[in-house]
Amino acid sequence: MAKKSVASLQTGGGKAHTKVIKMVKNERGSYSFREEMVLNGDVKEWFAKTK
Repeated sequence: MAKKSVASLQTGGGKAHTKVIKMVKNERGSYSFREEMVLNGDVKEWFAKTK
């Protein structure tokens, strides 16, 4: 199933997006991961604004 979703992202406008993953520390001290699909030009802004 993952192959199908990756293949669909590579056709059309899918190449304009990037999957970003960031580790975030929560209030209990453990870490979790935030992931999102953003436009290629907005990657740096996404990392700057997510805390």
